[in-house]
Amino acid sequence: MAAAIGFTRMAFHAAMPCSSAAPRFHTRPELVFPILQLKNAAFSLKALKVGSINCSILPLRSRIFCSSADVSHSSSSSTTVVNPTPSTSPSIPDEPAPSTNVDPLRDNANALDIRVGRIIKAWRHPEADSLYVEEVDVGEPEPRTICSGLVGFVPLEELQDRNVVVLANLKPRNMRGIKSNGMLLAASDAQHEHVELLLPPGGSALGERIWFGLEEDKHEQQEAATPNQVQKKKIWEYVQPHLKTTSSCEAVLGGYPMRTSAGIIVCKSLKDANIS
Repeated sequence: MAAAIGFTRMAFHAAMPCSSAAPRFHTRPELVFPILQLKNAAFSLKALKVGSINCSILPLRSRIFCSSADVSHSSSSSTTVVNPTPSTSPSIPDEPAPSTNVDPLRDNANALDIRVGRIIKAWRHPEADSLYVEEVDVGEPEPRTICSGLVGFVPLEELQDRNVVVLANLKPRNMRGIKSNGMLLAASDAQHEHVELLLPPGGSALGERIWFGLEEDKHEQQEAATPNQVQKKKIWEYVQPHLKTTSSCEAVLGGYPMRTSAGIIVCKSLKDANIS
């Protein structure tokens, strides 16, 4: 008896929605009749034998659960979200982002004030055996005094009246009692056994700022950083490791040639050398 009543409750639950929310469908007529039959059979079980109960319930069970499966399928189908049919019109590709052409290395290098200079006079430093002292014209009202550690690498007579490449926006340094206001740039091999000064091309204007890149990049050259900015931001320390000479002795920064309006900066013979 209890089993039949429990089965009846199962049948009612199978016919009803599982969710506590408002039902998504109305009572199905095809479920009502077999459930009522099952209920009547359950309450008249006293007059029936167990075998008769099974014979009465099993056909109803089959009908109810087959119908319940249909209801479940119908309920799930009614909640299915159908995606809209995709448009057959061709999609418009996104426009590519504009190129900014930002190169931090070259930007920092072009913040250096590198100029064409000419040595007016050179002599040995009286207090330092490894240093020369030069007076260099870089297109300013007065020549600059620069100390360079070229003794043993470049004969003194080769410095006289020679065009050179000068890094001009370094903070002045006191070098054994003489204030040095700039640096002569030179190429050297890995062992630092051979050193050669960089050579501006013939016809370069005295005092012209040197840049990195193509001829037409000259007009994009930014204003030089101040000596304080060069020191504080360590601009020279950032750029210097990337300065090299090529197999044809041309001075480059990565793939950018170092140039004046008259052409590309070179050294005499050192290939694939460091520049400092």
